[in-house]
Amino acid sequence: MKKDEQKLKFSAEISKVLQLMIHSLYTNKDIFLRELISNASDACDKLRYEALTRADLTGDNTELKVSLTIDKLARTLTIADNGIGMTRDELINNLGTIAKSGTQEFISKLTGDGKKDLPLIGQFGVGFYSSFMVADKVTVTSLRAGESESWQWESEGTGEFTITPAQKTERGTAITLHLKEGEDQYLDKFRLRHIVQTYSDHISFPIALTDEEGKTETVNTASALWTRSKSDVTDEQYKEFYHHVAHSPDEPWLTLHNKAEGKIEYTNLLFIPSAKPFDLFHPDRKRRVKLYVKRVFITEENIDIVPQYLRFLRGIIDSEDLPLNISRETLQDNPLLAKIKDSVVKRVLSELKKKGETDEASYETFWKNFGPVIKEGLCEATTPREQILEVCRFQSTGINDSLTSLDGYISRMKEGQDQIYYLTGDRIESLRSSPQLEGFVKRGIEVLLLSDHVDDFWVNVVFEYKGKKFKSVTRADIDLENTEEKKEEAKPDANNDEQVKALCERIKQILGDKVKDVRTTNKLTNSAVCLAVEEGAMDFRLERFLIEQKQLSTVSAKILEINPDSSIVKLLVSKLASADSTTDIEDATWLLFDQARILEGEEITDTGAFMRRLQGFVEKSLAA
Repeated sequence: MKKDEQKLKFSAEISKVLQLMIHSLYTNKDIFLRELISNASDACDKLRYEALTRADLTGDNTELKVSLTIDKLARTLTIADNGIGMTRDELINNLGTIAKSGTQEFISKLTGDGKKDLPLIGQFGVGFYSSFMVADKVTVTSLRAGESESWQWESEGTGEFTITPAQKTERGTAITLHLKEGEDQYLDKFRLRHIVQTYSDHISFPIALTDEEGKTETVNTASALWTRSKSDVTDEQYKEFYHHVAHSPDEPWLTLHNKAEGKIEYTNLLFIPSAKPFDLFHPDRKRRVKLYVKRVFITEENIDIVPQYLRFLRGIIDSEDLPLNISRETLQDNPLLAKIKDSVVKRVLSELKKKGETDEASYETFWKNFGPVIKEGLCEATTPREQILEVCRFQSTGINDSLTSLDGYISRMKEGQDQIYYLTGDRIESLRSSPQLEGFVKRGIEVLLLSDHVDDFWVNVVFEYKGKKFKSVTRADIDLENTEEKKEEAKPDANNDEQVKALCERIKQILGDKVKDVRTTNKLTNSAVCLAVEEGAMDFRLERFLIEQKQLSTVSAKILEINPDSSIVKLLVSKLASADSTTDIEDATWLLFDQARILEGEEITDTGAFMRRLQGFVEKSLAA
C-alpha cells in the first residue's frame, strides 16, 4: 500500500452493480461514454452556478469544457472536465456508495438472471459504474474548485477502492479508463467522435477530442438543445437529452418543447416519462426540473418552478427575465417565477387534455402511472382545479374495460340527473361488488369508482365540475326514485309502511348507540342492509385513515339503511308480533349490522358473538 493510501469497500448495492458490469457481454457498451460525459457536463453546470457569487472559483480559466484524451500506448481513455471537482469525502460518497441519479431504480429492476439484466444495462448506463464494462481499472483524480488538496480514487471493481493524495493542480475531475483486452475500439478517434455525436451532441459545453498525435477537435455542436428550433432537433436527440436530464432508461412518453414570448420570456423542454420514477411517492416529493437563467444552470431542487402534483416532469426551463445573480433563497419569492410556473402548468395540462382526446389507449397508460399524483393538485386551494379535472380519468360502473373522463360521464348522465355519483374504496374489484351500487346499476345510473388514497381527500374540497355536484353514493339522503323516468314506478306506500317503520324502531332499539339512525332506502335491490353517512359527514375510508393516523380516536355511529323489499327484511317484519321470535330478531339484527360493517371495511367489535350468532342461524337452517 502506498503512503497515505486508504483502502475502502464499496457498499453492497454498488458491489452488485459492479459484478454485473464487469461480467457484461452486452454489445452496446457505448453508453459508458454517454454517462461519463453527462456527469462531466453536470460538474461544469455546478461550477458555473457557484461562480456567479464566487468569481474566484473560475479565476482565469473561465471556458468550461469536457475533454477526451486517447493514449494508445498506455491503452487508456481519459474523460476530463474543468468543472466543480470533488473533495476526498465527495469522492468516497459519490463513487463508493449508492448513487442518487437512478442507481437504486436500476438495482430494484435487476432479476439476478444475467441474460435478462444485461439489456437493461444497455438502456441505462448507471452513471459512473458503466466504466467497468470496458475498463479493468478506473482512476479518478479530482480537485474541488476553491480547494488546495487534490485526491485520487482508484478501483479494479472487485469490491474495494483506494483513496490517496494526488498532484492535480487544475480544478475539475479526470477519469482514466484502463481498457480491457478487446476494447481497443475506444481508442479510435473516429469511433469516439461517432459515439459523442450520437449520444452527447446536445451537451452545451464543448467536447474536445485529442488523439494519439496530440491533435484536438471539438466533436459536438456545443449548443444547448432547448435553444434550437424544434425542426432542427431529431427524435433521437430528444430521447438522448431525456436520458441526460432524467437519468432514466425509458423513452419519454410526451415531449414539450416551447418558447414563450411576450411579458415573460422562457423556453421549456419538458418530458413526461413512460415509466413511473422510483421516487415518485417518496415523502420528500422532490421535483426534477432544472432551472436555467440565460443558459446558466441555477438549480433543480428546493425551487417551486413546477408544482408537486407535476413532479413526474423531467427537463429544463430557461428564463430570459430572471436576474443571473439571484440567490436560491430570494429566487423563490421572485414574482416572475410564479408567472412562469402558472404558464407552464397551463401548457402541460392543455397538452395532456389534447393527448387524452386523441390517443385514449396511450393516455390510459400514462394515467395509471401518474393519475394519483395529478389528483393531489385537486387538494390544493390555489390550483386550476377545473383544468386538472378535465385531464382526470376514472374507473366507472358504466365502462368496464377502460377509463372515463368527467365530460364523458356527464354526456351519459340520465335525464334529470344533476349530480356526479362516486364511491370510494380500497380495491376496484370490491367497489364493483358493493351493495351501495345495486340501485344505481339497476336504474342505469353511472357511478365513478375511486380507489386511490388521494380520492378520499379531494372529494371533500372539490364540490362540483361544470355545474354538476359530486355526491357519494354512501350518503343517506339519496332517493333514486326521484329520477325523472322512474317517478311513475315509485311505490308511495313502501317507505311509509307502518310495519317496516316498527321494524326500524326495533332495530334501532337493539343496536342502541352503535347506530345514528335506522332508515329505509331504495338504493338496495338484492342486499338487505347497508351503512350510510349523513350529508356533510366524513366518509368511511377517510375516517379510517384519520383513525390510523391517530387524528381521530373512535369510529362514528353510522346510519343503518334497510331494504324494505328484501326477503330477509320481510321475514323480520312478520316475526315482530311474535314474542317467541325476540331472540331471532336480535341475533339477525346484529348479524345484518356486522355484515354491513364488514362490507364497508369496519371492524367487528365482538367477533365471538358474531360467530355464535352465525353458527346458530346455520344450525337452524340445516335443521329446517
